[in-house]
Amino acid sequence: MQKKVLFISDHGDPLAPLGSEQAGGQNNYVKQLALALEKEGNQVDVVTHWVDSTDSQIEVFGDSCRVIRIAAGRKEYVPKNEMFNLLPDFYAEMKNTIQLASYDLVHTHYWLSGLLGSIVKKEYPMPWIHTNHSLSVAKEQVTGVQEPTRLAAEKLILSTADQIITTTENEADLIRSFVNQPAPMSVVAIGVDNAFQPLQKQKEVSNNPYFAFAGRLEKTKGIYTLLHAFRRLVEGDEVPDSAKLLIAGGDADSVDTAKKLPKHHALRATIKGLENRIDFIGGQSQYQLASLFNGATGTIVPSHYESFGMVAAEAQACGCPVIASNVGGLKEVVKNRMTGLHIEKNDVQSLASAMKTLLTNQTYAKRLGMTAAAFANKEFRWPALSKKINKLYEVTLNEKKNAYAGDRSRRYVGGRSRGATGTAAVLR
Repeated sequence: MQKKVLFISDHGDPLAPLGSEQAGGQNNYVKQLALALEKEGNQVDVVTHWVDSTDSQIEVFGDSCRVIRIAAGRKEYVPKNEMFNLLPDFYAEMKNTIQLASYDLVHTHYWLSGLLGSIVKKEYPMPWIHTNHSLSVAKEQVTGVQEPTRLAAEKLILSTADQIITTTENEADLIRSFVNQPAPMSVVAIGVDNAFQPLQKQKEVSNNPYFAFAGRLEKTKGIYTLLHAFRRLVEGDEVPDSAKLLIAGGDADSVDTAKKLPKHHALRATIKGLENRIDFIGGQSQYQLASLFNGATGTIVPSHYESFGMVAAEAQACGCPVIASNVGGLKEVVKNRMTGLHIEKNDVQSLASAMKTLLTNQTYAKRLGMTAAAFANKEFRWPALSKKINKLYEVTLNEKKNAYAGDRSRRYVGGRSRGATGTAAVLR
């Protein structure tokens, strides 16, 4: 069944360079899912905020997928914590730019887009599917920062959407812990790009061992825990002098890629004396990351929390064992002592010990890597995952059609129904 699908990803442009500000896992998820759904015979449009004025308003990717950019009065980079105030203008401009009634369903990404989706549901008789990507309760547990507006919005979204897609069972359990009657939920993992494959020739090169990290250079990603652990590792015994740490991520404002050093003072101070052992290589393409993971002794994901853990899935798909914090979705994405090793978050000593285990026992590391590749190939490939989501779309569409057919009392004006009081209350 061919469908016309609208993705709303207001702060996550799928064509933004990965590793740049506000361009990470969600952007890539939206892009890869759209391309995979296109192969299932669907047409996918992605509505997002217009960050770069040099970009075209409408841009095609794949064969027929489109990005449609909305300025909402600010054609510039807007931090996502300021995007909430743009939502009324964003929705009004979106309605004037595209024909919302022409879509079969809407799939929103993150809570800001979810609020827009809740208005679409009130005005148009189409199914609304939502993917969280992250949750305020998880952020609060990690940072202690409370976000009452976001929490109220997420409760609204997660109780009124037609279908919620969670990426792990852990995420589904978390939703049940703070939403009394959540919408129906289905667990579908995130897929990895075909760029992430084992490259056997590279695997055989281990004269210059290194560990890899890929992500934003933020405290909550565990970057400081990693740097302290690596210092402890290299100051210990049995570690070759050639062992290094390669850190991918950051942009021109945060990384001096020519010198392979961070620009931020705190990071500079943390690596003092280890500048010749740690390389900050900046943002990387998918194929560059795949090469990085393929050559690594192990990939480190020391995050304080991850709803899924995309880097862990990508590294495993390359046959690279992963050392990951035992938090959130990482508990499921990385299988302890099968595809990698779990450590407690912020535990410098445990991380250093795990790194030493992989570095000094290459047979064990290789076995973990082989299992990781097989596991990822089974669980994290887009063709299989997109079929699940496509089927979920069709089931939700049929349920919605049956519900509307049975509700003869509902009246439409020009194909639309009136009222959005729940969302309006949150937006105020």
